[in-house]
Amino acid sequence: TFKDIVLELKRPGRDPRATFEVVTFREDIRELSDLKPGLVCPGVVTNVTNFGAFVDIGVHQDGLVHISKLADRFVSVPSEVVKAGDRVTVRVMEVDLAKKRISLSMRSEDARVGASSDSKPNLQGMRSSNAQAARRAPQQQSSATPFKNDALAALAAFRAGAKVAVTKP
Repeated sequence: TFKDIVLELKRPGRDPRATFEVVTFREDIRELSDLKPGLVCPGVVTNVTNFGAFVDIGVHQDGLVHISKLADRFVSVPSEVVKAGDRVTVRVMEVDLAKKRISLSMRSEDARVGASSDSKPNLQGMRSSNAQAARRAPQQQSSATPFKNDALAALAAFRAGAKVAVTKP
């Protein structure tokens, strides 16, 4: 204890805490009405929940990054990706002024989409690429049961974009 006291007396006023960095928010965004879909903002994670993370972006309302928008990969537990106090860069996806809700995203694919607030995948492109893959795939004959062959045929038709009715055998 005596050695610790002497060491502290040698360095008076030393703060053992890490240096604190001030967060600088965007200057052009001060109110909720300043937000538009597509804006990229720096922010600080204020809370992490089971369904996502709340991020302060400099307006008087925290925005929500839903668990599906936390990363480019599948996230089952948000605390594996972010924790309170983390500095993040987010993209504004949607703003609801009436309910004072801000929807944010941390996914890089949303950055490629641009200012589009529609985050639905292009199903038409997926259907056409799956149909092309089904046409290119060689037909394999196997000794599988008729039910398995029917199921595989139904799966191939579904991937090709056809409506498939499933009935019990």
